[in-house]
Amino acid sequence: MSAHTIFEHAPIGAIIAWSDGTPRPPERHSKKLAAWENSNSQGRLIRKQAGREAGTPSSSGSLTLHEADFGAGGVIAIRVHRTFSLGSSLHFTIVERPPVGSVRVFDRAGDHAELVHLAPHRAAAQHWLSHGYPKAVLEDVTADEAAADIVEGRTAA
Repeated sequence: MSAHTIFEHAPIGAIIAWSDGTPRPPERHSKKLAAWENSNSQGRLIRKQAGREAGTPSSSGSLTLHEADFGAGGVIAIRVHRTFSLGSSLHFTIVERPPVGSVRVFDRAGDHAELVHLAPHRAAAQHWLSHGYPKAVLEDVTADEAAADIVEGRTAA
């Protein structure tokens, strides 16, 4: 799928893989492998941003994926996010959709909201919120959302 197709059809919280289509190099070629992993990985879709309005510098929009966290002792020191333009030449795949009943936790309301946590249920989301994000917004993943994906032929691979 293209980045634009992911933007249109993948729900926030889905696991998305991206690839440049090249074969994985052998483990012994560490520099080539590191370069390959830069263009072939996966992450959780945390934000979709539409393009800018006409009359402003052109932007086709973008999607942002949370790729990894690094830290120790339960403390996250670095978060790795990857942002792709909708015109990206990479190939994208929906690996997993958020399960029905889970709850998306956004840092704020509105168009610039970003997913900060995907909780298994509402009680877990509310407990997670005790650690911060005073303007957070909770959104349930509903059976209606999953049913719409099936009716429209967008089941996860």
